[in-house]
Amino acid sequence: MKLPLYIARRYLFAKKSRNAINIISGISVAGVTTGTMALVIILSVFNGLEEMVKTIFGTFDPDIEITVSEGKVFTPSAAQLEGLKAIPGVEVWSMVLEENALLTYEESQYIATVKGVEESYSHITGLDSVMWDGEFILRSETGRSYAVVGQGVANYLGIGLNFLSPINIYLPRRTGSASSISTANAFKREYIFPSGIFSIEQEFDSKYIFVPIDMMRNLLDYTTEVSAIEVKVTSGDYIESVQKSVTDLFGPGFTIKNSYQQHELFYKVMRSERLAIFIILAFILLIASFNIIGSLTMLIIEKKRDIGILQSLGAGNKLIKRIFLIEGWMISLLGAATGMILGVLICWLQQEFGLVKLQGDTLIIDSYPVVVKLNDLLMVMATVLLIGYWAAWYPVRYLSRKYLSHT
Repeated sequence: MKLPLYIARRYLFAKKSRNAINIISGISVAGVTTGTMALVIILSVFNGLEEMVKTIFGTFDPDIEITVSEGKVFTPSAAQLEGLKAIPGVEVWSMVLEENALLTYEESQYIATVKGVEESYSHITGLDSVMWDGEFILRSETGRSYAVVGQGVANYLGIGLNFLSPINIYLPRRTGSASSISTANAFKREYIFPSGIFSIEQEFDSKYIFVPIDMMRNLLDYTTEVSAIEVKVTSGDYIESVQKSVTDLFGPGFTIKNSYQQHELFYKVMRSERLAIFIILAFILLIASFNIIGSLTMLIIEKKRDIGILQSLGAGNKLIKRIFLIEGWMISLLGAATGMILGVLICWLQQEFGLVKLQGDTLIIDSYPVVVKLNDLLMVMATVLLIGYWAAWYPVRYLSRKYLSHT
């Protein structure tokens, strides 16, 4: 193996008699380098975007969500709540009741999702860590109720924590006949003062407002009903076992979702896009590798005299083919190594200095996130080397046989 490698290395770096071969070889390396660099950067950007989305969803979503399969609300039994408390890995849980409602603040109106939660809710999500103003307080020590508002809702209504005006919440009356309800009392109304404004991402900020669950039950004329139970798990390693235990506890008729399943379609679309981009770039890399075919073809033609000398010295056809096969592979390896180094370097520069900015003022970051993963680097290297092997095998298999048979 050392002799073919030595000769292939000499052929690769030695000056050729025809300058076109040097140019085509350089183009081959540049093409593989560019394709490899693009693969590393694109995959790292997708990794960064996925991590960013997980962070956003993780701040708002629970580890496990329990909802009823049919209908909007359900009443959890005492046995279910006690059983939930006894499941190993369950750290804390909160009952949730939410509904779309009309909000008014002074002269402004807005339709938002009002989410009634228990006081333990701040321990389930990370909302208390993303407060734009104020604090995540739903009930004071004196028992007074407060609301925590999304920044988008607050901006639309003009809500300020230092203002004295309350937020009015209107919901259609759920009970009573249509004939007995006049326009004046068709809605139930509650007013509440804000204690804080949170800011995660525009989709959440412009949609949600949090209030105590007892206020929400009063607005909807409920007593013990909930729309969901949200659970926080002590560690991510326990999510799968806790989900199975919760499923066994609540039985059929309930849907138990982990954090991934709550946005399963979104994650599947993102991973499908990532796979599609990878295939497209790999195909472009395959096209770029045709330069390797041209370079090796011209080199085999140029080295016809050397092939004859090697044969006269006792070299077999297998050794001669291996020389040119290794050279073609070395072109791919050189391009892959250079591309990976440049790709990782550009990703590092993006992480440190944020060279490419994101457009929009509502995002939690101002530049494209990138996360370089070892698995991606290994996959890119394997893909490039596989394509490089094919690009080297083709001319060696057909062209060298032609010249070997005439020497």
